[in-house]
Amino acid sequence: MRSVQFTEYGPPSVVHVAEVAAPHAGPGEIRVAVRASGVSAGEMLLRSGEMRAVLPVTFPYRTGFDAAGVVDEVGDGVTDVGVGDEVFGWADAATRGANAEFAVLVAWAPKPGAWSWEEAGGAAGPVETATRVLDRLAVGAGHTVLVQGAAGGVGTVAVQLAVARGAAVIGTASEHNHDLLRSLGAEPTTYGTGLVERVHALAPTGVDAVFDCAGGALPDLLAIAGDAARVVTICDFTAPAHGVHMSHGAPVDETGTVLGSGADPLASHGLAIAVRLAGEGRLRVPVAAAFPLAAAAAAHELSETRHARGRIVLIS
Repeated sequence: MRSVQFTEYGPPSVVHVAEVAAPHAGPGEIRVAVRASGVSAGEMLLRSGEMRAVLPVTFPYRTGFDAAGVVDEVGDGVTDVGVGDEVFGWADAATRGANAEFAVLVAWAPKPGAWSWEEAGGAAGPVETATRVLDRLAVGAGHTVLVQGAAGGVGTVAVQLAVARGAAVIGTASEHNHDLLRSLGAEPTTYGTGLVERVHALAPTGVDAVFDCAGGALPDLLAIAGDAARVVTICDFTAPAHGVHMSHGAPVDETGTVLGSGADPLASHGLAIAVRLAGEGRLRVPVAAAFPLAAAAAAHELSETRHARGRIVLIS
């Protein structure tokens, strides 16, 4: 089968499609014929080598965490889906490989009928990340939440999930994305110089939680929140110096212990929430662009601009 991978650190051009052996579903897993899969922003850092001191990779590295497709193989112990079912979900975080013609998923849910394959293929990663962080921040009804970088793949989903919890949301984005944020239920503002004052004008009684999806602004975000415990980032590696938690997800074992130092448990329950909200017309997955597998390098190039409006996906 065809699978996207890279065999050395470098720019987007090192990403290519290779012919590899198809994987098979093990116990508690399913295999899908992939229709669409997400391009993970975090993999840009892995591919470039910026993370090699912390998270070195084993080559060849097969890319892709989340995908949507049609079940064609069911592992032992799986009873909630069958061959031919349409699902979306994610692969094992360690092995990945979802940017391919076939992928093994370890968590899944029925594909909402309201979503296209492109939307479903890019949904599971942002849903998991947004649910995990909103849970850690204990966001609920009556709260005011600032989402920094609200027009990206995770940010657009985080806005909608926070609104669904009954929170008021302020989202930062470039001005040309403000109408998008309004359509998702957020009050938009721009990022950069003067952010503290702009947010105070929109929320004079204060902000209860800050979800950083962009990085590079923790001093301002701390000033807005007033307490490092009310700020969580998913992308700013200076977080420890500011006393801020940087969230990354890891699975748990049968005892509920998180299998990753400093990690938060993967928010698998977010998939069912997403299915319900999608069915109610309250959750959509903005897709910035869709590329064929053969153009995976171009997808990486677009992701590196950090100006994609929503999720970037690959079509199998």
